[in-house]
Amino acid sequence: MTRRLSTILALLLLAPFSNAQSNPPGRVVDLTSADGTKLKGTFFSPAKPGPGVLLLHQCNKDRKIWDGLAQQLAASGVNVLTFDLRNFGESEGEPSDKLTPQEAQAAAQKWPADVDAAFEYLVSQPGVKRDTIGVGGASCGLNNSVQAARRHPEVLAGSTNFDGRNFLRDSNLPVLYGFADDDEYPSSLLTTEWLYALTPNPGKKLVRYRDGGHGAEIFKVHPEFEDIIKDWFVTTLIKTPGRAPLSKKNVAIPKEVEVLNLLDQPGGTAKISEMLTVARKKDPKATLFPEEVVNVIGYEHMQAGDNKGAVAILKLNAEAYPNSTNVFDSLSDAYLADGQKDLALASVKRALEMLKTDTTTPQRLRDGIKATKALSDDNIRVNVTLCFSAAQALIAAKAGAYIISPFVGRLDDIGQTGMDL
Repeated sequence: MTRRLSTILALLLLAPFSNAQSNPPGRVVDLTSADGTKLKGTFFSPAKPGPGVLLLHQCNKDRKIWDGLAQQLAASGVNVLTFDLRNFGESEGEPSDKLTPQEAQAAAQKWPADVDAAFEYLVSQPGVKRDTIGVGGASCGLNNSVQAARRHPEVLAGSTNFDGRNFLRDSNLPVLYGFADDDEYPSSLLTTEWLYALTPNPGKKLVRYRDGGHGAEIFKVHPEFEDIIKDWFVTTLIKTPGRAPLSKKNVAIPKEVEVLNLLDQPGGTAKISEMLTVARKKDPKATLFPEEVVNVIGYEHMQAGDNKGAVAILKLNAEAYPNSTNVFDSLSDAYLADGQKDLALASVKRALEMLKTDTTTPQRLRDGIKATKALSDDNIRVNVTLCFSAAQALIAAKAGAYIISPFVGRLDDIGQTGMDL
């Protein structure tokens, strides 16, 4: 039997607080991920056979953000499971806000197993129609939603956004997207428009608000978004499973989306470089694409083992943003991953030179580098500790550190091989 996976994906897809007393309450359940990590979830049942929906929380909240929507979906005949990823809410693990960036990244690599455990629990419940399942996510839950759609049942597992974008391009899933213009993370607006543009299903839908913020803030301003989400799932899972009505609304897509699409194509970086050269003949400050989004795409390629592709993309970013410390720091990571140590060192040197006037790098990092240089200039030996990457070590060395101490034990703890560093 082919399972229909109707997916709702939105960077700002949030659950409102429901005050309808008749909505079915949830039942707290225990889940176990593949590595034995204990997870907490809540199952909302309509007490009759129906489709299922898995709702994935954003990375600054927990499963309870979905309680209101889950209750209303259950009242409409949909079985719903929400759960806390490891390190969130009531699930096992050090609280996410206490993790180092490296620890958080290692934890995120285990999210697919957490999501799979929740998915299998949902479809195993009595009354859940296994061939009609929906997935929804907010913020980081968006990528988790796409990856869940890829893995169940016919698509092999993958862990990068690049894989997810290609899945959306090749699928015919009805998808609902939504965001607010005043999101505190501006790049998420363009990312959402990009995903909407590459989704081929003619029933796709984009909901856009002028205000509402990020995360759970959006429903404080626009509670009507709750009904839109509920109706979407009822339509695509119950009334016309796997299908949504054709959208009659024309959505204007920014030109930057066309450029981002090129990055996913063979030879795309070279074409964009040529476009940038032409554009700068008219406007010397032309950039064509946002620095932050392309920086993330570069790291996606490194994560997938495509180090040469990452170098090409991050070199393009440096071409567009030659005064960005972060761009050259990222480029050094790509060079190191590709074994080009001399070029990695040159990129680190460039980043250090720009620190004097840089206003984008976190102040604490700039202060630490400046302190290392000042102390070493006074012949005071400095030991820079807690290094998690070769790029960090190179920056410390260039600043004059006498000793650099990689955090080998912690790297081992989070699933990496500390001695490799």
